[in-house]
Amino acid sequence: MKTNRIYSLLLIASVPFLLVSCFAAKDYERPEVVNEANYRTDNLTQDTLTIATVSWKELFTDPALQNYIEEGLKNNMDIRVALQQIRIAEAYVKQGKAGYFPSLNGKAQYTHQELPATNQFGDISSISQYELSAGLSWEADIWGKIRSNERAFQASYLQSVAAHQAVKSRLIANIASVYYQLMALDEQIRVTEETIITRSRGLETTQALKEAGNVTEVGVKQTEAQLYNAQGILIDLKNDARLLENTMSILLGSAPHEITRGSLENQDIEMPLKTGIPAQLLRNRPDVMAAEFSLMNAFELTNAARASFYPSLTLSATGGFQNIEIDKLFNANSLFATLIGGLTQPIFNKRQIRTQYEVSQAKQEQTYLDFRFAIINASKEVSDALYSYDAATEKIEVKQKEFEAYDLATGYSEQLLDNGLANYLEVLNAQENALNSSLNLISAKNSQLQSIVDLYEALGGGWR
Repeated sequence: MKTNRIYSLLLIASVPFLLVSCFAAKDYERPEVVNEANYRTDNLTQDTLTIATVSWKELFTDPALQNYIEEGLKNNMDIRVALQQIRIAEAYVKQGKAGYFPSLNGKAQYTHQELPATNQFGDISSISQYELSAGLSWEADIWGKIRSNERAFQASYLQSVAAHQAVKSRLIANIASVYYQLMALDEQIRVTEETIITRSRGLETTQALKEAGNVTEVGVKQTEAQLYNAQGILIDLKNDARLLENTMSILLGSAPHEITRGSLENQDIEMPLKTGIPAQLLRNRPDVMAAEFSLMNAFELTNAARASFYPSLTLSATGGFQNIEIDKLFNANSLFATLIGGLTQPIFNKRQIRTQYEVSQAKQEQTYLDFRFAIINASKEVSDALYSYDAATEKIEVKQKEFEAYDLATGYSEQLLDNGLANYLEVLNAQENALNSSLNLISAKNSQLQSIVDLYEALGGGWR
């Protein structure tokens, strides 16, 4: 009879392990959404070489810019916040690994009880009891719930690391972008200041021509208005430069201050703009990696929520010393021990388990959609940067020719005016067009640099 009882207990204990093959936690598989990546460019290559693997120091060779990027990576607030998020995730990973270990609790207790006048202890009116014990409990990971939670914590940690890398990549791109914008503004300010000097001299010439009877007061006022227009443009440009300096200061993690920089004409990025293949976005773009790790986290939490429907096997043990006399607490007669093993099956708990499982499924679908959007959006950003670069390169050629044409037109109109073959309005129009064309040419050069920065970030460069 005793042998049969032992066999029965062993059979009951083995049932969960026999069922585990049917209800074990599922393994994560990458969705097919990765195949949706597409650059949509006329020059798509199958070459896996990409500037995303190039160090930012090799791409951005300006010494001042390199110093600013290093300063930003050290002091930027978003970077420092992301690092703290990694520390939080590390703590949870350690907690996940400890999930396989038993729990141990110590207990020191004193109990005093006042008894009624008539009781089973005779003349004793009160009892004091002393206890010093420890409790050990352990849950078998039959359904993979602990393993799923551990994997979820690991995915969360990797997500925080990828998020930090994404912040780093975005910060480098932002610093480079603002730096190039500042140099473009410097160049536009230089051109505008030269224009103001030229127009001031032109105003003096026009006043002299008016006194000689060759130009009317209308011509003088138009020349004067042109001068004021250039002065207004200069005010706006200088204001934009100061605001951008403040923006750069924040990126560097410091209070607003002056930003020293080089010149736009010396900013030549000669690195071949290799894009690689779209599938490489998954291992080059940290935001895409973070989106997948978020999906993995949600997937494992769904596994853990599903495991909550099944019974849990727990083992617990309690032992220690207990006595009504403190001086006899550590006697052998005070020693006690309890061992309990059992299965716990949730039956009715106000629908909490069902709700948790349904919520985890919905969150998993949300993270899947986020991952899909990250892939598609990354492809779109690469495509945008490629088209913008091509457009800016073509526009530079067109604007250079436009500026040369207006510059020649200005010179010709001034010569014709001196010979009495043109009116001063033609000269003013030519000068105005030459200034606008020059400013637009500088903007086109800046747009080309900005598109390179955008492409570098879009491909996932900078964080390595």
